[in-house]
Amino acid sequence: MYGTLSDQELIERITARDEEALTLLYDRYEKAVYAFAYRMVQDPMMAEEVVQELFLRIWNAAARYDSSQGKLTTWMFTLTRNITIDALRKKRRRTPQQPAEPEALAFLADERADIEGEAESRWVGEEIQAALQVLNRDQKQVLEWIYYQGYTQQEVSERYAIPLGTVKSRVRLALKQLQQRLSHIGRRGIGHE
Repeated sequence: MYGTLSDQELIERITARDEEALTLLYDRYEKAVYAFAYRMVQDPMMAEEVVQELFLRIWNAAARYDSSQGKLTTWMFTLTRNITIDALRKKRRRTPQQPAEPEALAFLADERADIEGEAESRWVGEEIQAALQVLNRDQKQVLEWIYYQGYTQQEVSERYAIPLGTVKSRVRLALKQLQQRLSHIGRRGIGHE
């Protein structure tokens, strides 16, 4: 019966403290999680410890998983990455005389850059969408014709029978409002300490 349960059903059962559901989740994903962790740490024992820590955290924090934020596997691999980073930091503190493994550190730096870049892109997109909501309908329409459909201001004027001065005025006012509304984007320092 358990073999046919979806990941969502398993995490719900784990939240209800069902040990068999945790065992099944472990059986489904242990190899993939181990491979992911091993690729980062290049140490079989440490990768195994990461896997054990992951499933312990899932058991203790299953209720924190929110399916509206993404798939269970995404949450699991994010946790795995965080556990792995913590493990590498602890290892570095315990043995400071040994240089850190360059492949693992390069991988972590790339992962962090990817995650920060994705977060920043999402944030910028949300900020732009919010800023566009402030514009009036005419301003939005003119910007769409010019910037998304590729018309010139002259073509918009002729095609939609709007005086050229009005088109230019709408564009200028819209861009000014967007510039004011979005001026903080260039100053935001994601990932900078």
